[in-house]
Amino acid sequence: MIKYSVVVPFHNEETNVTTLYDRLKYVMEQVGEAFELVFVDDGSRDRTYRLLEEIAAVDSRVLVVKLRRNFGQTSALAAGFDHASGEFILAMDGDLQHDPSDIPAFLEKLDEGYDLVSGWRRNRVDNFVLRRIPSRCANWLMAKLSGVNIHDFGTTFKAYRREVIENIPLYGEMHRFIPALASWHGATICEIPIRNINRESGKSHYGIGRTFRVFFDLLTIRFLLRYKSRPLHFFGGFGLMGILSGCGIFTATVGMKLLDPNIDLVRHDGRLYIIGSVLFLAGIQMLSIGLIGELQVRHHHTSQSPASYTIDRLVRLYPADQQRVLSESKKDNY
Repeated sequence: MIKYSVVVPFHNEETNVTTLYDRLKYVMEQVGEAFELVFVDDGSRDRTYRLLEEIAAVDSRVLVVKLRRNFGQTSALAAGFDHASGEFILAMDGDLQHDPSDIPAFLEKLDEGYDLVSGWRRNRVDNFVLRRIPSRCANWLMAKLSGVNIHDFGTTFKAYRREVIENIPLYGEMHRFIPALASWHGATICEIPIRNINRESGKSHYGIGRTFRVFFDLLTIRFLLRYKSRPLHFFGGFGLMGILSGCGIFTATVGMKLLDPNIDLVRHDGRLYIIGSVLFLAGIQMLSIGLIGELQVRHHHTSQSPASYTIDRLVRLYPADQQRVLSESKKDNY
């Protein structure tokens, strides 16, 4: 049985594929346990897939998962996790900024009993203004909002027990929040320092625009962690406040009319009618949203969620020295 699976997503990394494979193979062979390398081609337009296919043709420990188009890093990781068969799963980037020689440190922590081991780029080599400052702010916020006390949520370099990652649905750009979601499921988490290396070749796929999207994801994660299974508690609270406020305004205006029948409320306090109506209707809408959310939660727990990617083919060399190419389609969740 395979003990370790190493999942690596690639997107236009033809200059790094062979080097990373050689380094990973060397490190994992030194570990001395059965392993596999799951390489995911996330819709590359260069020679990345061809190189991966050549590697799989000579090494039965390599599984290549080719996606039909570029679905993004989270979906590529999800595809790798779904097809990994190891008891423990490691994930890392394919741009050589993660050093495979750090892997034994991850495995040591897994052997100590931790469910999730996260890498920490303590000494980052990225641009200070465009990358490090926004990253520190986002990581600080994420730690406060999630209650998971780690320094680096953004790095892909992590190790998991299979049962932990199987319980976490991945979509959108949620891969950076896996520790927070795993914590919600009761996983034990630790963090270890890792090397952060400048790209040896190729072009970075990260930009300042990606940093801004993280802050919106933070709001999503905060909501999911607190109200994932009870959205009515969130929307219903605002809805009830709106309904009570609207009813209070209507009651006040009716009382004023009863106390002074000659007062023209429409002329003097017409704005109260408008405010009360808006609050009342908004409250009804918020309650409705909460009820719809509850229905969605129930539907989620009674049906199987579709995958967030579509597979073009799987490539692996089998013991009979015959390459097998399996085409498999899954419903796209985008």
